[in-house]
Amino acid sequence: MTYTPVRPDALAPALRVNLYSDTQTKPSPAMKAAMMAAELGDEQHGDDPTVHALCDRMAALLGKEAAVFLPSGTMCNEIAILTHCRRGDEVLAHATAHIVAAEGGAPGALAGVSVLGLPGAGGQFDAETLRAALRERRRNAPPQTLVEIEQTANLGGGTVWPLDRLRAVCDAAHEAGMAVHMDGARLMNAVVAAGVPAAEMAAGCDSVWLDFTKGLGAPLGAVLCGSAAFIDAAWLWKQRMGGSLRQAGICAAACLYALDHNIDRLAEDHANAAALARGLAQVPGIRVEAPETNLVFFDTEGAGVTAEELAARLRRAAVQISTMGRFRARACTHLDVDREGIEIAIAAVRTALAA
Repeated sequence: MTYTPVRPDALAPALRVNLYSDTQTKPSPAMKAAMMAAELGDEQHGDDPTVHALCDRMAALLGKEAAVFLPSGTMCNEIAILTHCRRGDEVLAHATAHIVAAEGGAPGALAGVSVLGLPGAGGQFDAETLRAALRERRRNAPPQTLVEIEQTANLGGGTVWPLDRLRAVCDAAHEAGMAVHMDGARLMNAVVAAGVPAAEMAAGCDSVWLDFTKGLGAPLGAVLCGSAAFIDAAWLWKQRMGGSLRQAGICAAACLYALDHNIDRLAEDHANAAALARGLAQVPGIRVEAPETNLVFFDTEGAGVTAEELAARLRRAAVQISTMGRFRARACTHLDVDREGIEIAIAAVRTALAA
């Protein structure tokens, strides 16, 4: 097994349609111009006015007292766990959560906590499932201190947690004396899809973050929000983990641009995902999970190929998707893929399977 990022094959064709992830987006010329015009200072010393503007705006957007700018969403998750928990504690999250499946075992490696994976369709669980997983508080049981929610649920198919379920889970956690953390990597996709304000979605959460490098199109950055006391404690872990920055306003400016220009347009990505799903459903042997946001998951077993084999064939046609299992594939729509790209991708899948 290799832990080194794979470099692009120099002989492979240039990508025409990149559906690998919304992390693949490139900053637009207007976003780059905003970055170049940003007023800068030393973020670690609290002297960067653009970072301050972003954090103030994010705290207001998510209904929290304070916020901190961080390089990545994974760092947001891990700093939140480190701040909420002590070594030996237990975190409750869905079994397919990002902190379980995609952060290199960081909760155990960095925070010394265990994660209890909860079942539930679509990457979600309900209050009854949470209550059933609560342990009797005793000396030989790990203290359960944190419940983690992922909005949208990535491996669940990009599903949106309904507001009533969110509230019930948060209430159950708080009744048990636990804090609630929301992984809001694609929170604004959920906001646009459900028509529910971000602050309302995050109201029951003690901490929440938003990623700017996915559908919002920025090259770097995420913002973690919570109470003033929580963010003060999180800053210590930001420092310890090497997340303190210098002239970070150049990246914060991209995030501010995204807030102004790239939220409402997420509806276009959702519409493109629906169009992609409709087209793929008409390809013999492909079984498609109905998308709720910008993630389209589909099964290739009926077509007689593995997801990886299909992905390899599509790469040769300059179309890229990601694989999430032996037969489970994912296509992610974003601001760099238009409706023409969707039609190209559907045709490429048909051709790849016909071959």
